Amino acid sequence: MSAETYRDAWGIPHLRADTPHELARAQGRVTARDRAWQLEVERHRAQGTSASFLGPEALSWDRLARRARLADTARRCFTALEQKDPETAAWVRAYADGVNEGLTETTHPASTHRASTHRASTHPASTHPAPEFARTGLAPGRWDPWTPLGVWLATHILFAGFPAKLWREHVSTHLGPDAVALFAADGPGTAGSNGWLVSGERTTTGHALIAGDPHRFIEDPGVYQQIHLSCPEFDVVGLAVPGVPGVAHFGHTGTVAWAITNAMADYQDLYRERLRRTGAGVEALGPDGTWHRAARHTETIHVAGEDTVEVEIIETDRGPVIAGGPEGLDDGTPAALSLRYPPRVTADLGFGALLPLLRARRVADVDRALDAWAEPVNVVQAADTEGGLLHRVAGRVPVRPAANGLRPVPAWEPGHEWTGWHTPPRAGLTGGVAVMANQRGPSTPLGVEFAAPHRADRIAALLAGRERWSASDMPAIHMDTHLASATPLLDHLAALTTPPSKTTAPPETPLTPLTPKAAALRDRLLAWDRHMDADSADAAAYAAVRSAVVRRLAAHPALAPAAVAPAYPEVLQPWLALVPRVAYALEHLLRAEDLYGIDRPAAVRAALEEVAARPPAGPWGDTHRLAPWRALPDAATTHAEEPGLAGDHDCVLCTSPVPGLTDRAARGPAARYVWDLADRANSRWVVPHGASGLPGSPHHRDQQPLWLDGGLAPVVTDFDRPHEGIR
Repeated sequence: MSAETYRDAWGIPHLRADTPHELARAQGRVTARDRAWQLEVERHRAQGTSASFLGPEALSWDRLARRARLADTARRCFTALEQKDPETAAWVRAYADGVNEGLTETTHPASTHRASTHRASTHPASTHPAPEFARTGLAPGRWDPWTPLGVWLATHILFAGFPAKLWREHVSTHLGPDAVALFAADGPGTAGSNGWLVSGERTTTGHALIAGDPHRFIEDPGVYQQIHLSCPEFDVVGLAVPGVPGVAHFGHTGTVAWAITNAMADYQDLYRERLRRTGAGVEALGPDGTWHRAARHTETIHVAGEDTVEVEIIETDRGPVIAGGPEGLDDGTPAALSLRYPPRVTADLGFGALLPLLRARRVADVDRALDAWAEPVNVVQAADTEGGLLHRVAGRVPVRPAANGLRPVPAWEPGHEWTGWHTPPRAGLTGGVAVMANQRGPSTPLGVEFAAPHRADRIAALLAGRERWSASDMPAIHMDTHLASATPLLDHLAALTTPPSKTTAPPETPLTPLTPKAAALRDRLLAWDRHMDADSADAAAYAAVRSAVVRRLAAHPALAPAAVAPAYPEVLQPWLALVPRVAYALEHLLRAEDLYGIDRPAAVRAALEEVAARPPAGPWGDTHRLAPWRALPDAATTHAEEPGLAGDHDCVLCTSPVPGLTDRAARGPAARYVWDLADRANSRWVVPHGASGLPGSPHHRDQQPLWLDGGLAPVVTDFDRPHEGIR
């Protein structure tokens, strides 16, 4: 194998090989060298074996992974890929082989094959195992050819937010059908993104720009890996998902670039099953009115420090049962839910799109490649150096009745079957720009709930404010902190000293004057510029009042029936928690004509008085701090040591707290990028931490100052000009 690995000044790997397969092997190997611990965590999560070294906190996820048949689905998809697309299957296999080589090298440095396969760089990755292995006693295992598909599936199984259907059923049952619309909002588990395309007619170079930032849970190591992949067939820079070959979501080949956001499509269904045990196993009642044999077996989950747990795996004609069973839920409630998701039905994860994307030269090539895309369902923007533009949805969404998208449907009733696949919609540009931020847009026919339009509207307004844009102008949009969703609460504050309008419910008690401190705080907030800047004390005060309002509304007896969630698995509970649901739907709840008779002016007044009585708050960044997810938290790291952040859930700088629970942000921009079609070397990118997943590496956290301040690192692509950054 002839493959060379270089690293630029940021430790980002640049790989060059003679063939795509050699390149995939090199990508797997360098990823294992940089992120061995992360890869092994993801492999175990895909297999449902993470509790074996992470302990009981990982058990709920492992149960879901086993019951949803993630590993088995990945195996099926790889087997089908071998039959349908043997070139891509061999390419994926080469990546897994490279991961195994890298893990062996990391664990046993003396066995390295660098002499024949790896050109040493001036910034070599450490060959010492990550310290997490020693802390857990875990030894790196072996990757199968299907493991990258399992990692992809496990990473995205919750992307379509099927647990939101449980929330809609729950809140509708306890608060009435109108509650579904009242609480419609971007849910706790939804991952989104900002993205915008500016055509050449609106840029300083005459060539298009694509920019944005994917919003996901901020993990350490990060969920995206900056990488450069080069062979005679293609030369691509982009953001890879560690554990998966190629560059799927964000890439630039030199002549064409593409980027995605979550389309907010609904493509997974939950079915209520009627199950019964027989002497031969388990049967499920089908829509034809007869009982059908369900597949059944048991599996054992090992839990570090505790006894093993046996899990019953049941699969009906609809799909695997992920909650409940013949005896119901854990609390005895008679319920069983099966999950139907496209890869389980089709044995296709869309990996056939990955090599064609790398080989793309024009927008038409990207377009054709995306016809094979499966999941997650994305809105894609692309542009090429010849002026070609693309704005489309990519992915597989089943055709079925509208009821399937709203809540679990009865498996024993006809009329809930899948009958085909939607044709992915397309869209154009308006005024030379296209903006995608999870709002209602081209994917509207495919979804149920979408993000509020604030981010999309703000990006569009900022782009309209200048006739010509350059790559260097884009960070100002990335970092915008204007919070349009503050309006309803501020309107309530403004009305506290005036009679209520006809559009609001009358207060239960007469209005009384505010205390001097509360009046002063109200006046401060009404004069506030509505920017959630890290150094803004007014932003912190607004957030404090907002959280107090959320807590008061959520605690009101009128909403009490929705406060106790059904006994679904723990991993699904975040979608069923009342306080986050009130927080993310606060705009709707404050603007609604009536909210179950709740005196909202009184709640806002009480919240204002509560916050005014406290000592003055510091700036927003004091409490709005990064809360990265780590598979193995470091007990020595305190919350105060994480950096303070600007932004908020509905800002373009989307750093999401959970008002009413915490100001800390677990979600935010998992990367930022600017793709320049005039000159790829003028492109820029950054991730929250760094290129290395190894604590103590100089590239573990070296990009964080840039990420915090809105800076971007250069995209370096020229192997023959080391003074430009590659060494």
